[in-house]
Amino acid sequence: MNNIKNTLLLIGLMAVLFSCKKDFFAESGPGQLSFSSDSILFDTVFTSVGSVTKTLMVYNRNENPVDVSHIGLVNTNSNSFYRINVDGLPYNKQENLKIGPQDSIFVFVEVTVNPNDNNTPFLVSDSIEFVTNNKSQYINLIAFGQNANFYTPQDNIYEDVDGNEIILRYYPIKGNEIWSNELPHLVYGYVLIEDGASLTIESGTQIYFHNNSGLYVGNPFNNAEGGTLIVNGSSGNEVVFRGDRLDAGYEEAPGMWNKIYFAPRSINNKINYAIIRNATVGIQLDSLNSISEPTLEINNTIIEHISDIGLFAQGSNVKGYNNLITNCGRYGLVLNIGGYYNFEHCTFANHYPYNNRNTPNVVLNNYYEDINGTLQPRPLEEANFTNCIISGSLNHEISLSKSEDIAFNYLFENCLIKMHLDSNINHLNQSNSIKTSSNNIIFEDAYSGDFNLKENSPALDAGLETQINLDLAGQLRNVNNPDLGALERQD
Repeated sequence: MNNIKNTLLLIGLMAVLFSCKKDFFAESGPGQLSFSSDSILFDTVFTSVGSVTKTLMVYNRNENPVDVSHIGLVNTNSNSFYRINVDGLPYNKQENLKIGPQDSIFVFVEVTVNPNDNNTPFLVSDSIEFVTNNKSQYINLIAFGQNANFYTPQDNIYEDVDGNEIILRYYPIKGNEIWSNELPHLVYGYVLIEDGASLTIESGTQIYFHNNSGLYVGNPFNNAEGGTLIVNGSSGNEVVFRGDRLDAGYEEAPGMWNKIYFAPRSINNKINYAIIRNATVGIQLDSLNSISEPTLEINNTIIEHISDIGLFAQGSNVKGYNNLITNCGRYGLVLNIGGYYNFEHCTFANHYPYNNRNTPNVVLNNYYEDINGTLQPRPLEEANFTNCIISGSLNHEISLSKSEDIAFNYLFENCLIKMHLDSNINHLNQSNSIKTSSNNIIFEDAYSGDFNLKENSPALDAGLETQINLDLAGQLRNVNNPDLGALERQD
């Protein structure tokens, strides 16, 4: 389990969100230029075809003049949304401009976007290139291209342990906020639900994340009660979390945004009827301080096309049913550093097509390895799997790694588990579970994403009676002998 260590939360979040409080100047060297910003973000929500102008200051902080051989938009074709004006000259390209020592020039940038044109991408981007001494420097240009609710980073001021002022850049939710399905929601950067605040997302809402963006539930820099996320999707009107690339071929692309992250002390979160795709990690929970309280209830949810881990829970309290987790680059489900977990009628099927995955689909453990390489035990109070399927492209898709010094309680009850031919399922703590060494007998076509059960699948009628009478697709189950997994076969 060396590759699933208990990472230091503050260090990771700082790396994503931190910036010191000081004026920004883009990186420069002798004979190069400095800038008032490394990017220009047009964060106005356009209500009609509109043009917005912003100003970029370009500085020569050298003791000698600087010859700028080229200033221009990188995208110079006729379809560019941007226009620039360099010191009063309204052209998208300027050549052979001299800036005196300790002098500066203005560059004015305009963008025109029709937000009602559905063919326009959510984000319209370009950049300005500055060439000095045959070296290029770039300023990014970013604007919103469609009508949507936009969430962009703001300065949030904190003090470190030494009393120094620091700035975290994110969009804060400080009260009880509701996201409706009237317009899509585009996250550029990070949205953070502050301690004591909540975000409720209505059925049918579409949420798009730009590269290196994500949703944080609770503020790990405070010690108050965590924030809360409520996702109220419904069958056929799921809440969709996905990347913002709408081009052909990106629907199933993994790793396009970061993750949905539940910070310690975040409790009573509920996700029902959601689709989470294209992320690096679908959901991560770090709730080491509150594992006796429910961290997350997740039901009727699909997590798919993930570049790393589908559901990653550390010392948490999670329960769910009718969930499908598939196509993850390393693991589908990791239950790390102990906790409380209960899953019913879930399908964990990992057939990741983008590389040769060599890690098991489902992992359970009751410890973490600290920075000194010492194992620190944490009790796995319970991890119950009922009527579930664990499968994938490897010969063995489950890993149990435990410290003998502390509780390691789990049970696979009426489950179908992909295991080595020479593995004995009775070595597991299980009841009425089935071992399989083949994927071809379980699903109609797992490699193309069809997880309906085959006519002669060993998962048919093999389940224990539960109170979950509908499957993931909203279809009735055989109450007395339900099928295993998230989907009941309909004959």
